[in-house]
Amino acid sequence: QVQLVESGGGLVQAGGSLRLSCAASGRTFSNYAMGWFRQAPGKEREFVAAITKSGNSAYYADSVKGRFTITRDNAKSTLHLLMNSLKPEDTALYYCAAGLSIVVHISTVGYWGQGTQVTVSS
Repeated sequence: QVQLVESGGGLVQAGGSLRLSCAASGRTFSNYAMGWFRQAPGKEREFVAAITKSGNSAYYADSVKGRFTITRDNAKSTLHLLMNSLKPEDTALYYCAAGLSIVVHISTVGYWGQGTQVTVSS
């Protein structure tokens, strides 16, 4: 089992920044590809960003490319998502995700965190 705990969400004005963190425990963190997904009210959960086990490669949804940056620290078993130039449409519950292969789709996710709320006001 892998336990994932997100933090760092909150209320921010449009154009602002937030940094989400995900603390992992239970298994060797570097054995898992990691990612972030989000779900807005009334919408399906969608892919945001993913990073390989080594952290050498990252992938982003078109809607966040150039604004969000995903990173990981394998020594500290943590995952981060730096979100800049936030827009009201970024408002959602953000979930940390882990899988044995690159987590760019819900079907590849083996473990989920509980989520952290991000609200962007206009």
